Amino acid sequence: MRLVALALGLASVMLLSACAGRPALDDPQLSDRQLNLEEFFVGDLVAYGQFQDVLGTVRRRFEVAIAGTWDGHTLTLVEDFVYEDGSTEQRIWSLVKTGPETWRGTAPGVVGEAFGEERGDTFNWAYTIDLPIPGDETMRVSFDDWMWLLSEDRLLNRAYMKRFGVTIGEVIITFEKR
Repeated sequence: MRLVALALGLASVMLLSACAGRPALDDPQLSDRQLNLEEFFVGDLVAYGQFQDVLGTVRRRFEVAIAGTWDGHTLTLVEDFVYEDGSTEQRIWSLVKTGPETWRGTAPGVVGEAFGEERGDTFNWAYTIDLPIPGDETMRVSFDDWMWLLSEDRLLNRAYMKRFGVTIGEVIITFEKR
């Protein structure tokens, strides 16, 4: 009986997560702002974020200091994470502009390449990464990352995370230019 109840509960969570709406690049634009990653991410930024699981429980919070450089071809982002528990992590992204609105990128732990597209004030970024987790282990997850330019110096990021094709949670981050 417990096994049946557990299976029904898991099926309900999977069904609810599958029905949850997601942004789309074709959604109506809410502003006339134009996001240009190579402009927004150049210089020093700070970001504040948290991961919450599929049930909405906040599991981890963090702050990120970001140093961005653009050489006309490659946007390099050096991200220094400090987690609420005091642990740290550094991730260095190399993003290459492949067209007027398209990007590809790599970072340590990313499986293959990440691909993204800008449209108006929105950027969508998708990739799979072996994400470090406490205890010197990694967990392979896929990100469907959405960013919206809120003002000249502020960007909102909501990233949907999946593992084995099942939504496991999301990350919400605000980026601020210093």
